[in-house]
Amino acid sequence: MADTLTPEKWRLKESADWWSAGQAARQQIYGAATEMMLDLAGVQAGSRVLDVAAGTGESTLMAARRVGPVGYVLAADVSASMLNVAAEAARKEDLTNVETRVMNAETLALDAESFNAVICRIALMLFPNPAKALTEMRRVVKPEGKVAVIVYSTLEKNPYHGIFYKIVRRLGSIPPPAPGEPWMYALGNPGALEDVFRQVGFLNVSVRSAPIPRRFQSAAGAVANMKKATTGDLGELMKQLKESDREQAWAEIEEEFRRFEGPNGFEAPGEVLIGVGTK
Repeated sequence: MADTLTPEKWRLKESADWWSAGQAARQQIYGAATEMMLDLAGVQAGSRVLDVAAGTGESTLMAARRVGPVGYVLAADVSASMLNVAAEAARKEDLTNVETRVMNAETLALDAESFNAVICRIALMLFPNPAKALTEMRRVVKPEGKVAVIVYSTLEKNPYHGIFYKIVRRLGSIPPPAPGEPWMYALGNPGALEDVFRQVGFLNVSVRSAPIPRRFQSAAGAVANMKKATTGDLGELMKQLKESDREQAWAEIEEEFRRFEGPNGFEAPGEVLIGVGTK
């Protein structure tokens, strides 16, 4: 597990300021997929929604706007500093229907059957035990309520990360994560997300894909953005290289990124999976 981090370690190592600064970029990448997740979860006016591993609250705020003043959204995360950013964002929008609470996804300190829907964006694959986390989400949702999550698809369908991993692992002779290890693409293989939903007893399980293209002014701009990720899977993997190999890695990554340059700058395809199940 040398090149992976648990969600707790990853999120606590990242600063809230860094996450806050990237909110607009993440909204551009994940906004449409998040709307689809909310649709599939049945989030609507008056709903009570739990956002697990909410981070700085982008999906929390999107849900809060949907449920309206008579609804309620609880943002749960292991990082208090992240949740502080989410709470401040809610205050700025005058969203009085949002609450934040420090909580571990695998041991939710919440009453059973207390939410109409549970959502979780770009986090389930990072949990040490995704099935345990989903079991907790299923426990707190009401009968016939839905749990919907977003995870990354495969590395092949996400070349922005795929190129990075291929080059850095080759230069550092770093093996890929073992099956079952938590990492960014742990649930991307065909059938993996459906299996974990069915394993914990969800009904009407379905998984669909959604595009998440990444756009920058140039390949060099894409590399500069990637270099900002000094922690998390990318940063921890890069730290395993010698300094000279790091320089070579960035040069090779930029060279491969150039194939995604066009008249409108850099645009690489990407894909997430949205899984949903009914209690």
